[in-house]
Order: sequence, then C-alpha cells, then structure tokens
Amino acid sequence: MVNIEVWMDDFITALDEIFGERVYFVGLQGSYARGEATETSDIDTVVILDEFSADDIKKYNAMLDSLPNRELICGFISGKEEILNWEPSDLFQFYHDTKSIKGSLDELLTKIDTESVRRAIKIQVCNIYHGCVHNMLHEKDAGILKGLYKSASFAVQAICFMKTGKYITRQKDLFEFVSPDEQEITQIFINLKKGGPVDFEMMSIKLFDWSKKWINKLK
Repeated sequence: MVNIEVWMDDFITALDEIFGERVYFVGLQGSYARGEATETSDIDTVVILDEFSADDIKKYNAMLDSLPNRELICGFISGKEEILNWEPSDLFQFYHDTKSIKGSLDELLTKIDTESVRRAIKIQVCNIYHGCVHNMLHEKDAGILKGLYKSASFAVQAICFMKTGKYITRQKDLFEFVSPDEQEITQIFINLKKGGPVDFEMMSIKLFDWSKKWINKLK
C-alpha cells in the first residue's frame, strides 16, 4: 500500500516546483484521508490554486505523469475564486470530507448554511431515486446499485449533520446518531463495500423507498 505521508510530501514538492506561491490549498479525500485505504484505493487529492487556467491543466497533468502511482491518482483541482463561488450545497460535503495537508478551506464556511445542507440532501436523494428507478427498469446492474448506495451513505452523513450538527466521517460510526432507516442503508453500503452479496431486488426496493421518503420529507 502507498505510504501516503511520504507520497503527499513528494506531491507538494512537485506542486511547489511548478506553481510556487500560487498554491492556496492542498488536501486529501477518500479512504486515505479516513485511514481506511487498501492496496487498490485511489489517492484522492484536492488542489486549489490562486487562479486556474487551461494551460495549468496541462502543467498539472504533466506533473501527475511524473509521480509514482499515477494510475491511482484522482481528485479535484480549481482556482480559488471558482471554489469560493461554487454551489453551496456541493461545498458542504466537499469541506467536511477534505483533510487539510497545506493551507485551509475555512473561508468556505461562510458559504455553508442550514439551507445549503438541506439542499445537498435533497439533490442527493432525488438523484438516488431517479438512478434507482432507471436501474431497476433498464440496466439492472449490481455495480450501479453499489454506486447508488455509496451516494446514499453520503446523504446519511448529511442527514446526521442536519439533525445533530456532527459530521461523522466514517460510515461505521454513524449508527449511534441516525435512525433505524438510515442505519439499514448504511449497513447495506458497508456490506457491499466489503464485497458482500447483492440481493438486487430487495436492495433496490429498499433504496427506492428510502429516497422517496426523504424527497417527500424535504418538500
């Protein structure tokens, strides 16, 4: 498995060589940020520059190509002005899921209010509802269903925050704070992530009913 501390040191050194003082923020998301990484985990980086151009995309791509484990690198890069003007409902999860390595994203907190959290949940459950119905009727694909449960786990995190003011990073720690319905959705996701069996019809119906409940609850 990648030694993420050493890898991030090399990553930041490479960034500084190319962009220098233009680097506003560097962070890490995903399983490496949560301390849950495995051999196949992506290295999910976040980079914010003072400003970001199409030419910078080319420079950043060349930089990534020079780094070890290139096949595992993914993530997000933008300019500072763009992220400060981003859709607030997206910023809620983005802020809380990002582990700061260099700099701070605290400026984003002025953009994230109760309504943006509520909107984040509403958008997620609407997308889950649509995706679930489409998958049940057309693709009938277990992989798509797993992806929808992953999205649902993010929605449960936001629901927990809306109700308690606590952002729980690890899904397994959510059970103490959420209702039985959310506990069940979270447990299915955890089981699927571990490679558990897929009962396509049962899991699809459960996800459909859950997302329907929240769409109507957040009217």
